[in-house]
Formats: sequence, C-alpha cells, structure tokens
Amino acid sequence: MNRREMLGMTVAVAAGLTVESDADSQRPLPEPTPRKLPRWRGFNLLSKFQSASQSRFDEQDFAWIEEWGMNFARLPMDYRCWIEQGDWTRLKEPVLKEIDEAVLLGEKHGVHVHLNFHRAPGYTVARPSEEKSIWSDEEAQRVCALHWAAFARRYKGIPNRRLSFNLFNEPAVIAPEAHRKVVVRMVEAIRERDPERVIVCDGRQWGNTAPMELVGVGVAAATRGYQPMPISHWQASWVGGSDTWAEPTYPLKQGNRMWDRAYHQEFFIKPWKQLESRGVGVMVGEFGAFNRTPHGVVLAWMRDCLDNWKDAGWGWALWNLRGSFGVLDSGRADVKYEDWRGHKLDREMLELLRAG
Repeated sequence: MNRREMLGMTVAVAAGLTVESDADSQRPLPEPTPRKLPRWRGFNLLSKFQSASQSRFDEQDFAWIEEWGMNFARLPMDYRCWIEQGDWTRLKEPVLKEIDEAVLLGEKHGVHVHLNFHRAPGYTVARPSEEKSIWSDEEAQRVCALHWAAFARRYKGIPNRRLSFNLFNEPAVIAPEAHRKVVVRMVEAIRERDPERVIVCDGRQWGNTAPMELVGVGVAAATRGYQPMPISHWQASWVGGSDTWAEPTYPLKQGNRMWDRAYHQEFFIKPWKQLESRGVGVMVGEFGAFNRTPHGVVLAWMRDCLDNWKDAGWGWALWNLRGSFGVLDSGRADVKYEDWRGHKLDREMLELLRAG
C-alpha cells in the first residue's frame, strides 16, 4: 500500500466511509498545475456556505455530477462552521470530518473537490462583515494562516487531480500590494505542510480583475461569470438597486455599450489570457443568473459565456446546483421543468452546460 492509499484509508475511516480508489475510476481526473488548470466543469455545492444552516455534503450531488458527465465541485465554506464556540483559533473535529467526507465522495464519483473559504477569518463579501480585516490586521492573518495550515496538514498526500485549495472568495476593493502580501502568507503556511498543493486565488474587484500581482507566486487564478450584473442579478434582493433595473434582454444595450459575446471576449477574457500567458492558470469559479431573469435571456447569455470559456480552454462551476441559480429546484416561473428523482430539473439549462 502506497502513502496515498494509506492516507485515503485513514481519512475514510475517520469519516466513516468506504470509497473506491480513483486509480480504478473509468473517468480519471485531469492533473492541474498552477500554470495550467484543466477544463473542469461542475457546480458550487453549498452545504457549508453558511454556519447557521450548515449540513453534511450530500452524496447524490456528487453522483449526479458524475452522471451528467462533469467532474468538478467547488465547496464555498464559512470558517465559523468548524470553530469551537466562537473561538476562531480552535477547530472542531466533527465538522472537519464532514469535509473529509466530501473529499472522499469526490474520489468515489470522479469529481475534483475545490475547497474555498467563502468566509475566511478576517474576510467575507457577505454580511455581516468580519470584525478584523485580513488585509490589514495581523491577528486575522495569523488565524487564517492557522486554518489553511490545518487543512494542508489534513490533506497532504491527496493528489492535486482530486483536491485543490481556493484561498478567498472574491477579494473586493483591495490594493494589489496588500492582496499579494496576504496571499503569499497563506501560500507559505500551506506549502510548509504540503509543498505541492495546487492553490487558486480569485481575482480582485469581486473576482473580475485579473490579479497580475500574483505572477511568480506559484498560484493559479479564478475569474467570475456574472457580467453584466443586470442580467445575472436582476431583482436580487442582496444587490442594492437591482429592483430598479429594466427587465434584461440579450444582447444587452446600456448606453453606447452592447453586452454581447464580442464584448465579453474583449473585456473579460483577454485580460485573463494575458495573466495566463505569464504562467498563471485560469478558471471560472462561479457563474450563473438569479431566477428572476427571463429564462431565454439566461440561456442566450450563458451560451456565449460558455463558448468563450471553451475557446479559452477554461473550466467553470455554476452557482449553484440546487437553488435559485441552479439546474435543480431553481424556482423560475418561466421554465417547463422535468420531474427528476423528486426534484424539478431545468433540462434545457443542464443540456447547455453539458455541451459547454
């Protein structure tokens, strides 16, 4: 038994699961490197997205990703799920074992697992904000590095084709120098325990700006697929003013600007291809549209995005699988759903994704 197999058995026993070896999988996973990420395709799974409503990851989600011919699951997580009674320096082992389960379910179903700190110690795009800012506060940086070090130790030896780390979700208005400084500190904490782990960093400006400051750090990068916001977030309650936007069409005309495939290519593909040309692999960590946007508009817009990403050679993950942006139980009023294993399936969107 080699070291990887021993590690997999140890984690499986801790999680109470029996899994197959990925060496026996009929769909071997591609090998990522910081310089070139595979064209992964899949979904964001939200079981630990919010600490107040967290749950164990559901095996059927991984099984369906496999069944649909996809191979990727991003797990956006809230660090408060696994800390002890509000003490952000103490980690709760039973919850960490539930994350182990997700890693093992990925192995069982041929799905790459991408662990993301959606709320990290010291940073979140959600509400409420963190009391201390990781971009300027020493304690927040120290504690976040402690968390990532714990994950690095826990999963050392699991191949990169099965597992990668995504440091922070969508750094907002952050100076490039401050961003690089914090990323380097987290990378050092991880690499001290697991030197080979593939690490992906979201771009600045909520994932929209290519992080050229990370060239040379040895990490890959993730962009977003939510532009234009009047299509992806029309009438989304958490986006101020979205209830005043006109009902979207596609292509979308805004003043002298026409949002279409060519515009997307020019402003949201080319800058990231420049980053990729300097040795930083690229993927799309999130994309999708809220359920109030007309379905036909969503599909037309999504088709152009998927075609551009295919041409670029980039992988992607829809936000989400089940829910208001997803292919299952989205609550859209203008979709003829297919009854599918107790769920409402948006078959047209799913088939578009499968072809993308």
